[in-house]
Amino acid sequence: MLDSELLQQLTNDIDTARTLRELTDAKYLALSERNLGGLEQLLTQKQALLALLGQHGTLRSQALARAQLSADRNGLAQFAAASEIGGEILAQAEQLEIILEDCRKANERNGKLIRANQSAVGTMLQILQGTSQTPDVYDRRGAAAKSTHHRPLSQA
Repeated sequence: MLDSELLQQLTNDIDTARTLRELTDAKYLALSERNLGGLEQLLTQKQALLALLGQHGTLRSQALARAQLSADRNGLAQFAAASEIGGEILAQAEQLEIILEDCRKANERNGKLIRANQSAVGTMLQILQGTSQTPDVYDRRGAAAKSTHHRPLSQA
C-alpha cells in the first residue's frame, strides 16, 4: 500500500467513524424512547460501518506486515517516517483513534442504558407474574413481617 493510499484510507475511515459516532448517539435516543424499529435500522447501518472499518484496519495491518513493521502505532510511525506525507498520516491516524475512542465511550453509555432497561423490564415482569420478592410489611406491633403468600397482580 502506498503512503498516499494509506492517507486516503485514513481520511475515509475518519468520515466513517464520525458517521458511526452519530449512529451511536442516535441509538441512545432510540433506546431511551424504546423505538425498536429505529433501533433495527441503526444496527443494520452500524454493522456495515463496523465491517468497513474492520476491513480497512486489516488492510493497514497487512501493509505494515509486508513492510516488516509491527501492526501498531510504532509500526505506523516507522512507516510514516519514511514518507514525505508521514506527518499527515500520523495526524489522521491520531484523529481516527480519538473518534473511535469517542465511539467506544458512547457504546458503553448505551450498554448501561440497555442494562437499566433490562432490569426495569425484568422487575415489571416479576410483578406482573407475581414472582417478585414481596416487600416487608408491618404487623400490629410495628415489627417487620414477611408475607409468605404471593399472588400475581392479575389476582390481587
